[in-house]
Amino acid sequence: MGSAGRGAKAGADDGTRSARVAVAIAQEPIRGSWWSHPKSHEIFHITQAVRDSTDVLVCRLVDSKITFVHRRLWPALVRAAAELPAGGLAQVKEIHAESGRHVVRVTPFPKWVPREVRSAARRLTKERALLEIVRRIELPTRGSHP
Repeated sequence: MGSAGRGAKAGADDGTRSARVAVAIAQEPIRGSWWSHPKSHEIFHITQAVRDSTDVLVCRLVDSKITFVHRRLWPALVRAAAELPAGGLAQVKEIHAESGRHVVRVTPFPKWVPREVRSAARRLTKERALLEIVRRIELPTRGSHP
């Protein structure tokens, strides 16, 4: 994921999964919903595994779209939080209710932040944190939306 493999993937979102991740899995542009793509089952299973990982923050950091952020980047996000979009660092979790419905649970920032991440964030300067974010986050480019 992301530059150097451990950053963030962000971009267009179909409401449940990051479409840029779907394009990376399909290894080709996807027109319309990725659900109609021949690799839709693979896309679903991989994105679900990413969402279930304790090493990945699922939030709406970039353009209010679902964004996957690897744990390695969390201290920088915490340190630079004041410079980032309000609400963009809230943790988004999809829970399967007993009824079978999908319920989205949002944990506000910084409630979800582990103690060791807060500690690491305090050791970073704001400038260093912002540089790390810019180096590692994969932002959508004009015309790259699927």
